[in-house]
Amino acid sequence: MKNIGAASLSENRVSDYNEITLRKLPASHSISIRDLNVFIGNNHILNDINLTIPEKSITCIIGPSGCGKSTLLKTLNRMHDETPDVRIEGEVYVDDENIYGNNINVIDIRKKMGLLAQRPCPLPMSIFDNVAYGPRIHGLKKRKAINQTVIQYLQYVGLWDEVRERIRTSASSLSIGQQQRLCLARGLAIEPEYILGDEATSALDPISTRKIEEMFLKLKEKYTVILVTHTLRQAKRIADHIVFMYMGRIIESGPTEEFFNNPKDKLTKDYLSGSFS
Repeated sequence: MKNIGAASLSENRVSDYNEITLRKLPASHSISIRDLNVFIGNNHILNDINLTIPEKSITCIIGPSGCGKSTLLKTLNRMHDETPDVRIEGEVYVDDENIYGNNINVIDIRKKMGLLAQRPCPLPMSIFDNVAYGPRIHGLKKRKAINQTVIQYLQYVGLWDEVRERIRTSASSLSIGQQQRLCLARGLAIEPEYILGDEATSALDPISTRKIEEMFLKLKEKYTVILVTHTLRQAKRIADHIVFMYMGRIIESGPTEEFFNNPKDKLTKDYLSGSFS
C-alpha cells in the first residue's frame, strides 16, 4: 500500500475528513443485567447483580479493590470465556439479546464492545496499521476507504495532527498517553456500540488523563460508555450514572449528583467519606 503522510495527502484531501461522520447506531442500544452470578472455581465473585445501563451516557463503576468491578465489565463482552473454571448464571441483555443464551455469536457480541484496558496495548505494527487492522479483518478492502477510516478515527481521538508525519512508524514509539488514544481509535474503527474502559487512565499523566476524559465526554454523544475507576474525583467529573460495588454486590446506584450528594446506604457513605478504600 502506498505510504500515507502529510506529504502524500494534499491539504484539500485532508480537509475532506475534518468533519467526522460516524456510522448511525441502532435507535436503542442498552444493557440490562438480570440475576447475574459469576463463580471462578469455588469463589462466588458476583452475587445477584441486577442493573440497567443508561444509553448514550457515561456510567462509572466504583468500589474498593477486589469488589468485582472488572469482573462485571468482562461479563459484557464475554471475556470470561477465556478464563478456566468460570461459571456464569443469569442473563445479560445487549440490544434485547441475552448474550449468554444459546446460539450466540460471541464474535458479533465482542464487535459491539470497544474495550480500553488499564494499560494501552498497541499492536506490534505501525500507527496506521493499528487503526486499519480491525476494519481489514472485518472485510474492508478498498485502499481509499481504509485510508479515510484511519484518518477519521485518529482525528476523532485528537491524534491525527500529532502523528500525521510519522503514520508509518511503530506505534510503540508513541507516548503512553498517545498509545491509549491510539487504542481508542483502533477500538472505534470497528464501529462498536459500547465503549468499555477498565481503569483506562490509571497509567497516564494528568494531561493525558484529561484528554482521555474529554474523549469519553465526546463519545457519549454516540455511544454508551461504561468505565471502571478507582478515582472518585474522576467519576464525579465525567459520570452521568454511578454504580457502587462492594464484595461482589451492587450496594447503590443512581445519577451522579444524587449519588454523591445524597447517598442512601451506610456503606456508600463510609466509602465516600474515605473510611475504607
